Amino acid sequence: MLSAMSERLKAGLGGSAWVPDVLGDDYEQRTIELGVDPDGEGDVVATLVRRTPPATATRAFLWVHGFTDYFFQTALADFFTERGYAFYALDLRKCGRSRRPDQTAHYVSDLELYDAELDEAFAIVREETGLDVMLGAHSTGGLIVPLWLARRGERLGSVPVPGVTGLLLDSPWFDLQGAPWMRSIGTQVIRTVAQVRPFERIKLPPGGAYGNSLHVSAFGEWEYDTEWKPLAGFPVTYGWLNAVRRGHAQLHRGLDLGLPALVLRSDATYFSRKHGARTDVSDAVLDVTQIARWAGCVGGSVTSLPIAGARHDVFLSQPEARAAAYAAIDRWLAFHGLD
Repeated sequence: MLSAMSERLKAGLGGSAWVPDVLGDDYEQRTIELGVDPDGEGDVVATLVRRTPPATATRAFLWVHGFTDYFFQTALADFFTERGYAFYALDLRKCGRSRRPDQTAHYVSDLELYDAELDEAFAIVREETGLDVMLGAHSTGGLIVPLWLARRGERLGSVPVPGVTGLLLDSPWFDLQGAPWMRSIGTQVIRTVAQVRPFERIKLPPGGAYGNSLHVSAFGEWEYDTEWKPLAGFPVTYGWLNAVRRGHAQLHRGLDLGLPALVLRSDATYFSRKHGARTDVSDAVLDVTQIARWAGCVGGSVTSLPIAGARHDVFLSQPEARAAAYAAIDRWLAFHGLD
């Protein structure tokens, strides 16, 4: 059964036309209208971005970002385009290009709400290209996408989901980092507060070590919009974190997506409020042992690889680690006949 958003797409109501994107001449964006926000913050949209595809594309790729993020990783798009993929990326509702005035950045009360834009983005890619699609995602996106695939498979009564060839996850957020009590008593507190004050911000220590390791204005090499991706990150709310914790619980029960999956992560975690040398060669956001522990929950043929010296976003790591990550993808693509 087609989703309501896919029905709107077939009726020609799924979104706007393609227009130039902020990334330059090789990129276009298309707004996906999603209607009234179930969380009460006005009308919501998502934004699909595409890179100029190769003339003879044989497959398509759809990328989904993480928290305090949006799509700007053009080197990733170049990598897949050079290998014959038509490359697309999705800015989810209230994120990056899709956030509207007075909306709480990245806020959803349930990760299932993202099914609307994921269904429609997938339908657009399939309709435009006529190709099978590989899915990729980073951090929180690496939790959102597998859960969506599992629900889509249930709706269609088919695993793996038709038209999906594989899954590339970059440091997916598979569990809550920090002390053990945060995953037990702390999670119960989050759920309780979320029921009465979902938009309340959680008091966390200030810090911008990871952001400072990336951006050209500090210690990094990457140029991006710090309104869309602030160096110190967006505030975390109880309602949003409660949605993530429910998603973690679903993942931990096992999804069995039936797809070849490549899960990349750093080989070390280093949490610090201030930037230092170790920030540049470690995951400064998530606990990589948790990623390793839960990687098998996505099911299918899972390859879980640590990348020495990688940052949280493996594709924003220093050159040696980046090269190792791309080489690992090439080997994985070749092994599964996806190159």
